[in-house]
Amino acid sequence: MFSAALTQLALPFPNIDPILFQIGPVAIRWYSLAYIGGIVLGWLYARRLVRNDRLWGGKAPVTEADLDDFILWATIGIIVGGRLGFVLFYDLPVYLDDPARIFKTWQGGMSFHGGLIGTTIAMFAFAWRRKLPVWSLIDIVSVVVPIGLFFGRLANFINSELWGRASDVPWAMVFPTGGDIARHPSQLYEAALEGLALFLVLRFCTHNLMKLQTPRFVTGVFIAGYGLARIFVEFFREPDVQLGYLYGGWLTMGMILSVPMVLLGVALVVSARRRPA
Repeated sequence: MFSAALTQLALPFPNIDPILFQIGPVAIRWYSLAYIGGIVLGWLYARRLVRNDRLWGGKAPVTEADLDDFILWATIGIIVGGRLGFVLFYDLPVYLDDPARIFKTWQGGMSFHGGLIGTTIAMFAFAWRRKLPVWSLIDIVSVVVPIGLFFGRLANFINSELWGRASDVPWAMVFPTGGDIARHPSQLYEAALEGLALFLVLRFCTHNLMKLQTPRFVTGVFIAGYGLARIFVEFFREPDVQLGYLYGGWLTMGMILSVPMVLLGVALVVSARRRPA
């Protein structure tokens, strides 16, 4: 009875085809475009940051040429780390039974926490190879990551995946893959918080507080901000079916992985020191 009532009150889901267009066996999916768009727009925004001497109190320690070369490293870190993170953190037994599924990325299954680890490894390796100040490079990347998160969560919405818990809020929706139950559109919550809101907070730090001149500060704000946003949204998001609720029946894997991020982010903000002129 309750489920039927929720369904009748729910908003209609905008049933957008996950495939934008297809030519023979080649399909262009919104999910892939979200990653491409996030990476390209993030790269363009990062180039603007390093061109703005005012933000750095002089010449930026990272050049546009450095960013041009780093984009390939970042792409590999995002894709490989995101995929392996999902396999290890969320669904390892399934992929051990069928290892070939690991390469079927078009079916979904990317972990932000894994992508963060992969990109971090890429940043440290690239900075070491180019002899760049690693925290300045990480600060730049941290500022642009919310752009990719915004588009990625919109793609999750279009794919009808990672939906929320059952709800009777006026904007609840019945997702094609979520059964006959009205649910929170938690993907849109994440797009708003992890994407738009966090981007604006970081822009305030870089353009108003001039915190690019204080290495680690912007990175700390990003890591702690993402962790807090993710923990909040997890209260509305349906946990992964293969994991369910953990440790007492209310914690989720997303929360567990995000708590250390908040602690690390606070530590980076507190320990940040202004870069010598």
